[in-house]
Amino acid sequence: MRETLLEMWKFHGWALLAGCIADWILGDPRHFPHPVRLMGSMIAYLEGVVRTRLKGRERLGGCILVLTMCLVWTVIPFLLFKGIRCLEGGSPGKLLFLAETFVCYQLLAAKDLCAESMKVLRSLKNEGLAEARRAVSMIVGRDTAVLDEAGVARAAVETVAENASDGVIAPFFYMALFGPVGGCIYKAVNTMDSMVGYTNEKYRELGWAAAKLDDAVNLIPARLTGLLLVLAAWIAPWADGRRAWTIFLRDRRNHKSPNSAHGEAACAGALGLRLAGDAWYFGELHKKPFIGDDIRPVEPEDIRRANCLMFLAQAMLMLLIACLLLLA
Repeated sequence: MRETLLEMWKFHGWALLAGCIADWILGDPRHFPHPVRLMGSMIAYLEGVVRTRLKGRERLGGCILVLTMCLVWTVIPFLLFKGIRCLEGGSPGKLLFLAETFVCYQLLAAKDLCAESMKVLRSLKNEGLAEARRAVSMIVGRDTAVLDEAGVARAAVETVAENASDGVIAPFFYMALFGPVGGCIYKAVNTMDSMVGYTNEKYRELGWAAAKLDDAVNLIPARLTGLLLVLAAWIAPWADGRRAWTIFLRDRRNHKSPNSAHGEAACAGALGLRLAGDAWYFGELHKKPFIGDDIRPVEPEDIRRANCLMFLAQAMLMLLIACLLLLA
């Protein structure tokens, strides 16, 4: 049994590394069907159903939504891979490896996160503030019309630092442990939180279960992301690893969410920036603590530097898994 489990883990591990490389090369083609977009459509449909049928009992409806999504996104990939394995005679083969690689590639977002944030950098340099505000509005939830050039650049850096966990390290972590099925479940939870896990009047009850579950599943990956970004800062010649570690320890709890500030704190320290602070959402000013020290003003090139730290963090995790696979 131990050998069987080990062989299965090795099979999943190599597929995961192949998926990471595919993501780095291909990114997320907009015209191609994507499981996360399908998850989003399902969540929107289920939200409408539970609001209609459980009016006045939104918290119960939110729990049902969470259970349904987790069940569906456990069963669908499990049956898919089980069916492919049966076609190959009951043992994992090339077709299953390609299928797992493809799903792993779809669930990772390093290239896409870099591409979208770099659009903000190019807009700041070449197209002016108005276009930069439009570009950053595609990747942040805050109001961007009030942002100046430094605010736009800071918002993009914060997004890269925070989503290094949700879009890269966390799905990698769960796929490394549980294969692509684990990655699908994680992305279902994370997508629910991004759509309904708000604390405003509309979603406070309906999104309660999704928000709590997302906090739980990101508890380890968020902290792992912060540590990996600190290590990346020691490697990058233009970053400060010592300060990244100091700010990570000091400011990683400067957020309402127990997980959101870990990556931002490490990145802020590495780059010598002050991130976070007050921000406008839907016309309302939200008071937030700062993360990092204002050692120097933020500049557009910090977006590129944040992306480099993110790729270095993922590369170190890939190297660790590759070493374990070779030694296993």
